[in-house]
Amino acid sequence: MTAPGLHLHLPDDHHVVMDNGILQVTLSVPDGIVTGITYNGVDNLLEVLNDETNRGYWDVVWSSTGTTGTTGTFERLICTTYKVILETDDQIELSFSRTWDVSLQDEIIPLNIDKRFIMLKGSSGFYSYAIYEHLEGWPGFNLDETRIAFKLRKDKFHYMAMADNRQRYMPLPDDRLPDRGQTLAYPEAVLLVNPIEPEFKGEVDDKYQYSCEDKDLKVHGWICMDPSLGFWIIIPSDEFRSGGPLKQNLTSHVGPTALSVFLSAHYAGEDLVPKFGQGEPWKKIFGPVFIYLNSVTSGEDPLTLWEDAKKQMLMEVQSWPYSFPASEDFPSASQRGNISGRLLVLDRYFKDDKISASGAYVGLAPPGEAGSWQRECKDYQFWTRADEEGNYIISNIRAGDYNLYAYVPGFIGDYKYDIKITITSGCSIEMDDLVFEPPRNGPTLWEIGIPDRSAREFYIPDPDPKYVNKLFINHPDRFRQYGLWERYADLYPNGDIVFTIGESDYKKDWFFVQVTRKTDEKTYQGTTWQIKFKLDNVDQNEIYTLRLALASAAQAELQVRVNDNSSTNTPLFSSGVIGKDNAIARHGIHGLYWLFNVNLQGTILIEGENTIYLTQANATNPFQGIMYDYIRLEGPPSHD
Repeated sequence: MTAPGLHLHLPDDHHVVMDNGILQVTLSVPDGIVTGITYNGVDNLLEVLNDETNRGYWDVVWSSTGTTGTTGTFERLICTTYKVILETDDQIELSFSRTWDVSLQDEIIPLNIDKRFIMLKGSSGFYSYAIYEHLEGWPGFNLDETRIAFKLRKDKFHYMAMADNRQRYMPLPDDRLPDRGQTLAYPEAVLLVNPIEPEFKGEVDDKYQYSCEDKDLKVHGWICMDPSLGFWIIIPSDEFRSGGPLKQNLTSHVGPTALSVFLSAHYAGEDLVPKFGQGEPWKKIFGPVFIYLNSVTSGEDPLTLWEDAKKQMLMEVQSWPYSFPASEDFPSASQRGNISGRLLVLDRYFKDDKISASGAYVGLAPPGEAGSWQRECKDYQFWTRADEEGNYIISNIRAGDYNLYAYVPGFIGDYKYDIKITITSGCSIEMDDLVFEPPRNGPTLWEIGIPDRSAREFYIPDPDPKYVNKLFINHPDRFRQYGLWERYADLYPNGDIVFTIGESDYKKDWFFVQVTRKTDEKTYQGTTWQIKFKLDNVDQNEIYTLRLALASAAQAELQVRVNDNSSTNTPLFSSGVIGKDNAIARHGIHGLYWLFNVNLQGTILIEGENTIYLTQANATNPFQGIMYDYIRLEGPPSHD
């Protein structure tokens, strides 16, 4: 059978319908809001109880120059000009745009906006992308967040899936309202006290429990059981998302809501808020993303729709960059370049010779310092994973100037190739072997944890039985349970952690986060963890090195003292107050990565038992703290 053709209808003066015989998508004119999606006999998959502007929309959160923090004005991007860009038998592309001028200052975000929607013949879904542009002479601003959001029908979509092991029947939005739910330590977390479906009673619902690292965030959505159909957001590329492969973003949550977040400060803080100066020129394309719909016949298992959505995701990834977007700002495959090579690691205290950077993350990102990619949030990034031999290929890179960055699981620190790399249209660059020499001064005397930029390997407690999400019972992501920060004081009521090298086991004896301790209703105190270790001999004339790799910091001040913990004793090292990634409250196992290197003069160490005191000194609320990634004490350099 040939696929039915494409049609564009104008049912009235304020709406346009894209129809390919499989689905119909209704958009408001000239606003460019998705007001309806008709599919598989359901007249609208979007929430008909909502106002038309609150169904399928692009939005921003923005603030004026000089504003600090991560919050600002929420604005749905309502446009003023509607245009048919392309209408053929095979493709429709629509544009909804608006132009900024000075008369709109402080009313709307100072950007030109062009939202595009594409429907292809025979395709079970539609695509959307947007072009944001800031011109010279325009006022500065901060862009706190941007995304595309869909609000689905609560009477239809009850099952959410965003990973093979993170999918479940979800509560209703009504269950979060005051008569049915009890708000916990912050508004996003609600204890379901009297839900409509009694099976959810006693569970905690919090949208942050369903967040995901961008490297794994390629498809998620909802399943309706009657009729059996799925609504999926497929993100085929990471290039337009900020902060690199480990940046975490929201996915789907109670609403039912499905998001594609392009830019956010979640799990990072203000460092991931792009700040545009007065007159700073900037243009970026976000997307395209694919809204995919699928269905099964009655009698088939609706949960197979997730498996089908994953297959479709792989097809979209393999089709990237798409050949069909009409905008000249979206470069085709032939206009892009490729780079390949091999990364090796040289750590002479680990192995005498170079070894393969097996599983390394290798990426091109805008020029900056080593590791700057995790805070980069204005332009494009291109990442891949090296194979076991350290070989990497990064394909379909937009033309421009970049640095090559990498980090290698199992080693601390960040790699940067010092020479700028210029990608041109159609280029294919083969790099010589690159060698990463991770930070190292001397042999390992002892170590705690695994250098993997996460606290996942440490002790993660069971939640308080009053605050459980059943999905995460006996689950590898047990850190996603609510309220684990309160469990520290339950487990260590009389004193803080004392970890003895050679006896303690970090999987059992090192709590995954160093939090504050609540002393009464509104008072908190810092905590001091001890690492006890024996040294048979100490060279007092030499320097020892303490490596402290942090997986997260939230308004924390890390102080280091050695063999003297009196608070009057000035710490040997203080980080100052660092970090706003809020990973503790957001059920994360990491935020942004930090690496501190503390030199210890041999004179402060003793032969026999030594103690390092790690104090998290900033203590005004329960969400301040540190997640360690890895700690290592190195002896003096060998002089052979």
